[in-house]
Amino acid sequence: MDAVFFVMAIMGCGDGASGCAEARVMPAHYATVQKCEAAMAEALARNTDLDFPVVSAACRRDGAQWADRPADGKRRG
Repeated sequence: MDAVFFVMAIMGCGDGASGCAEARVMPAHYATVQKCEAAMAEALARNTDLDFPVVSAACRRDGAQWADRPADGKRRG
């Protein structure tokens, strides 16, 4: 199984940072959320071409992850 990592999503938002939608995901992978957050300012500076009143970023977990099995132990789907 591959390791879990973090990616940074660049979000385009309306005025007042409302109604945000993912505009793009940066290609870099980060080992920790702290490293991802440390890279935000530079990533935002590279994404000023987006046509939104407000552009922000969010780090999220990505990669292979284990799902919890239901309490009854049966698989779903």
